[in-house]
Order: sequence, then structure tokens, then C-alpha cells
Amino acid sequence: MAGPLAGLKVVELAGLAPAPFATTVLADLGADVVRVDRARPGFDVLTFPHDPLSRTRRWIGVDTKAPAGREIVLRLVDGADVLIEGFRPGVTERLGLGPDVCLERNPRLVYGRITGWGQDGPLASAAGHDINYIGLAGALEPIGRAGERPVPPLNLLGDFGGGGMLLAMGVLAALVERASSGRGQVVDASMVDGAALLTAGMHGLRNIGLWRGGRGQNMLDGGAPFYDTYETSDGRYVAVGAIEERFWADLLKVLEVDPGAVAGRLDPEQWPAVKQKLAEVIRTRTRDEWAARAEGTDACLTAVLTPEEAREHPHNASRGTFVDVDGHGQPAPAPKFGRTRPDTPEAPHEPRSDTAEVLLSLGFSAEDIYELRADGVIA
Repeated sequence: MAGPLAGLKVVELAGLAPAPFATTVLADLGADVVRVDRARPGFDVLTFPHDPLSRTRRWIGVDTKAPAGREIVLRLVDGADVLIEGFRPGVTERLGLGPDVCLERNPRLVYGRITGWGQDGPLASAAGHDINYIGLAGALEPIGRAGERPVPPLNLLGDFGGGGMLLAMGVLAALVERASSGRGQVVDASMVDGAALLTAGMHGLRNIGLWRGGRGQNMLDGGAPFYDTYETSDGRYVAVGAIEERFWADLLKVLEVDPGAVAGRLDPEQWPAVKQKLAEVIRTRTRDEWAARAEGTDACLTAVLTPEEAREHPHNASRGTFVDVDGHGQPAPAPKFGRTRPDTPEAPHEPRSDTAEVLLSLGFSAEDIYELRADGVIA
């Protein structure tokens, strides 16, 4: 595959959400990824056909608890640049695949780890999910309507933005450092740390007194009339982000609203009244009618699209924001590059279907592979 990471070799120890997302980011950009899964299928809660988090990598099945299986993974590590794992602290150490063992085998290895709480701290070994991590990070409490309970933003902040994406960034940073030092290192990515980092802008606004209200009462959380969603006559929604004065002026022109009828837009005391007026006007037309009226202006009014609609939008189509992989729509690799633009992602392979090919590339003979399979060490 083309892409800026062409030639980079990555070993992925199969897991859920954040680790495979980090690996997908690397694979999308050209890295050669081998996913190591269990030798025998189990309850794979998030393994399913056409999954973007399984695309563009080879997939092998190995019993890592067996000494021979552990040695297979270490043979992969010998020639790898990166290893990605997303288990609780101590799991890979107990398997004999922890960072000390792997870095002794390959001192240039970047060993990427993603957990909810981090590798240390009082909660390091506790169970949890995205909602728990972003709750502790202070990222969940501000999200929601005033007077209502916090609303989880899917699992975008913890698993993906503050988890997998942060791990991918950390791995790439460690690779840059390796270019000068010649040495690998451990990257300890925590979803709590990452989700907290994503709130940096909100902390900045709070520090200068521009984030003073409770949930749903501030400029960027749906409290302000110029930064919110509004229902349209067909029961769908538009998004309004007319923060600056000139954008607000364009918005009022599109809505055909007299500025005097919505005075005081910067006064939080007036926000409910201004919002009510906008809501009444926006409810008089359909979502797509408003989007059409706003097109070509700086009103900062756009349609709120479903994921299916987003794939078909002319702007996204022109940018190639989504691609078809084996007949199924998926987000395209991002960002875009001028010289080393990645190819279309490969469809996910069948689980554990590449075991023989990968072992042959490691120097195992056909007889070795037969015996390992007979012993249940590989799929």
C-alpha cells in the first residue's frame, strides 16, 4: 500500500476499539500490519464482517499462552517497528510479551500501550469503559442540556479521540525520536489522559472567565443561540455556528430575521429569548431548504446529516471523505498527503486467514506449520 508509512512494520495484539483504531490509522497511512489473534475463535464482541477497524492488515491466529506461540510473536517482534496492545496492565508481561522482553529482543521497537486508566495509579487495574474514563477526566460532565444529565458523546472522546488517536500520535512521535536516538521506547497512552487533553480549550476559556455557567449554559455547549442545533419543519436538524458578528449577520439575512428582534446575542441573560426566536423561524422550513439558502454564504448554517447521508454529500464526495471497501461505505484514510496519498483501504481479511503466509515469511517451514496447527498453537 502507498502512503507516508510505507515500509513500517506493525504487530497488533488483537483487542477492542482504541487499539485497533490506532492500528487502523497506521495501516491506512501505509504501515504493514499483522494482527495476532487467539488461535481458536472465542466471543469476539466487536469482530464482525466489513469492520473498518479490521481493514488493511493481515490476520493470524496464535495461542500466545503456549511457549511455541509466544515464540512466534517474538519472531514477529524481531523485525517489527511497532507493537500495539490494549490489555490491562500486566497482561502482556504475564504472557511473556511485555515491553522488557520485546525491547530486549528488538531495542528499536516502539511498544504502544493503550488502557483506560494508564499503566499506573490507584485505578490502573480497575475495569471500565469509555464513559467511565471521560467521566473521571472531566470531559463528560459539561456535555448535555442545561438542567439535564450528562450525555455520553458515543465513545468518541475516550476510545477513539482520547485513546486510539492519541496512541497513534504517540507512536509516531516515538518513531521520530528513534530516528535520532536509534532506540525504541514504551508509549503509555491512557484514555483518561487523552480525554483530559481534549478539554484543553474548555479549560482555557474557564481560566479567562468565558466558561462560567453550568452544563448547557456556555458558548460552545449549546447554551448560546449562535452555537446550537435547531429542529426544522421536517423533524430534522440544522447546525448553527455563527459565533463571529459578521457570520451572525449573514445568518440573520438567510433566516430573514430583523437584527432588532434578536438583540443581546452576547448577553447570556438574553440567550433563551434569542434562541426561541431562531427556533420559531427555523421550524418554518425543511432542513434541506435551509441548507440550500445558506449555501454560498458565511452564515455557518449546515444540515445535520446522518452517517449514511454524509457519505453522499457533494462536498464529501468531491474530497473522497468516504470510500467503498468491498461494497461497503467507510471513512477514508485521513489526513490527505500531497505526494504519498494512501490507496483505498483493503477489505478486512477473514479472521486468522493469513497465518500460514506470515509464518512462511518468518522462516517457518510447511512441516513446522503443519505441526504447530496439529498442536493447536496456530489457527
